[in-house]
Amino acid sequence: MNGIGSMLQEMVGFGSPSTDVDQPLEGFEQLAMPQFDSLYNFARWLAQNSNDAEDLVQETYLKALRSFGSFRQGTNFRAWMFRILKNTFLSSRSRLDRRMTVEIDSDDNCPALPATSATPESLLIDSSTNKAVQCAIEQLPVIFREVILLRDVEGASYREIAEILSIPIGTVMSRLARARKAVGEAVRDQEILHEAEV
Repeated sequence: MNGIGSMLQEMVGFGSPSTDVDQPLEGFEQLAMPQFDSLYNFARWLAQNSNDAEDLVQETYLKALRSFGSFRQGTNFRAWMFRILKNTFLSSRSRLDRRMTVEIDSDDNCPALPATSATPESLLIDSSTNKAVQCAIEQLPVIFREVILLRDVEGASYREIAEILSIPIGTVMSRLARARKAVGEAVRDQEILHEAEV
């Protein structure tokens, strides 16, 4: 993360920083850097590929930096960044779809188990439920996946989601309800299938 300013300057073609460029860049960096992890997380879920997510986030930061002069101070910067990310994803979606590959799960991607007095059986059940939820979310169409991720993973408000996705709040709530229902049904189906195998 350190040196993002110089990376952004290099990406946009600023040679050595001048005082004209330095101040807007500092303002951008102060606002944009706290959003990095959330933007990458959202991009990773949308693209379903870490390399594509990295490219998507880099392109988002580049577009945001180039357009930073048009950002209205006092408005929701986070929503502005997420909207740029979403629009960048949609505009490059056909390219991403052609290159998308299926990754094999590795132990590195598994969440660390909490230090509890839980039994190995309960830990296994929790782990399989988490994987079922993740798989169910990944199978959702993008319009439902983005809403559930913004609300339930990123903690965005309905108003923020509506602003990011440029849709009415009622549509946000409807899509969220449908996404949650689909995820719940998929997880239940997995549990029934698992019980039938045992």
